[in-house]
Amino acid sequence: MKRIILRALIFIALLVPVAATGQSAAFKLGKNLDIQLNVLRELSYLYVDSIEADKMILSAIEAMLEGLDPYTVLIPEEDRENLELLTTGSYGGIGAIIRKSNEGIVITEVNEFSPAARAGIVAGDIILTIDGLSVAPLQVDECSAKMKGIPGTQVVFTIKTLREGLEKKITITREKIHFPDVPFSGMITDTTGYIRISGFTIGGSKDVKRALIELKRNPNLKRLVLDLRGNGGGILDEAVDIVSLFVPRGTKVVSAIGKIRQADMDYYTREEPVDTKIPIIVLVNSSSASSSEIVAGALQDLDRATIAGTRTFGKGLVQSIRDVGFNYKLKLTTAKYYTPSGRCVQAIDYSQRNEDGSLGNIPDSLIREFKTLKGRSVYDGGGVTPDVFIEPKTYSRPALALIYGEVLQEYSVEYFKNNLSIDTPSKFLLSDKEYDKFVEWASNKNFDHRTSSEVEYDKLLSLAVREGLYAELKDDLTKLGEKIKPGKAEVLRKNKSEIKALLEEEISARYYFQRGRVESMIRNDEQLHKALNIKLIE
Repeated sequence: MKRIILRALIFIALLVPVAATGQSAAFKLGKNLDIQLNVLRELSYLYVDSIEADKMILSAIEAMLEGLDPYTVLIPEEDRENLELLTTGSYGGIGAIIRKSNEGIVITEVNEFSPAARAGIVAGDIILTIDGLSVAPLQVDECSAKMKGIPGTQVVFTIKTLREGLEKKITITREKIHFPDVPFSGMITDTTGYIRISGFTIGGSKDVKRALIELKRNPNLKRLVLDLRGNGGGILDEAVDIVSLFVPRGTKVVSAIGKIRQADMDYYTREEPVDTKIPIIVLVNSSSASSSEIVAGALQDLDRATIAGTRTFGKGLVQSIRDVGFNYKLKLTTAKYYTPSGRCVQAIDYSQRNEDGSLGNIPDSLIREFKTLKGRSVYDGGGVTPDVFIEPKTYSRPALALIYGEVLQEYSVEYFKNNLSIDTPSKFLLSDKEYDKFVEWASNKNFDHRTSSEVEYDKLLSLAVREGLYAELKDDLTKLGEKIKPGKAEVLRKNKSEIKALLEEEISARYYFQRGRVESMIRNDEQLHKALNIKLIE
């Protein structure tokens, strides 16, 4: 009897720490919530100025989520349109992008086949009023909100037209505007098909399938390029469905493994493939992330494609969207994904922070080797490593200044204003005379035309002053400055080849929308052209 009692006491003793641990966690949570409530109560009653408790609580929630990872966020009701755009690539509006300028709210881009395009609105038109309200005091986001709305409702604009300079009223019926995941597809050589994939929104895989079927109608098609550069990802199921176009039905594409069993899932291809034989090149870069890495990683692991370009971003995390009440939603990381070989491409370990709170990449010592279907070595811990490294073209500092300063975009509107039509994007070229006109125009614009050498020279001047050497070196520094500081016109002419190509891309977009921009870019895409000459994985 004593032995039985002793065993019972030992059993109870073993249970107590478990129960205590559970109670401790629950107690700590309840305690902290109680403290938070008491703090808010005291602030509401006694703080010298009035406070907005609801905003403080939301700020606290956002700060709490920031400590996890950048993908776990609270989505308020007013951001539901942004959530719809993120998941579906669609929103209710007229299909135009705007910016603020000295002249007012200017149309900078019009979506092809959109209500705005059908109404005759073009880049360079200026919005004066929306539904009778002047837009002069409005910021871009306020103006954009008035342009958006429920599909089927009408909005009235007063527009100053670009080419005629006339004011006219235009009534447009809003529609569901969709950004296609395939902005361009076509034959880029006699035997090479090309599909540019810009996102993974609902139905995006169908866009890719349609493009692939259309390309296969060409009897000369011998290989295919899938361009995922700059594609930051999207819906995981769409990535699986894109892979399914090229591998047998029932092939495992990706696994998601989370904290709870319900988050664990293996994803297999569900549809019959379109083509399991055509050689594929997948182009990636450091901005290819998430679903892009699922497609690239799966096709690499299955030895179905040759991956070319530079290492991908390294986002191996899966997010889910949960309803948390009062029309608020929580987008939170629920799992990590693993490619068919078993590797996770996540580059940053958000669970292990340095003492100062900063983050670090997965250390080399923890990177592991995995094998593809045919036994090739691939590795985890930092994105998808391409089979063939191809560095992208690097642009000069002045060229980048022209892009980010919107100088090229502004001149493309000026060109569009004065020229009714141009050749097709793949053939359109500016003449030397036309480029000289641009140089003359741009030389009077305010942009940072300094070369990288000139930036370093300016740093040298500051350093010489700070260290008391300027007076001694003044003459030498002045002579160096005369040689190293060209004027705007000289910079534009010296970098003519790259700037001219960028300008041709921008002008093509005015006449042929985004598909025209991509088609023009392909002509000068050095990384793509190098990829066409690599030896493919067999």
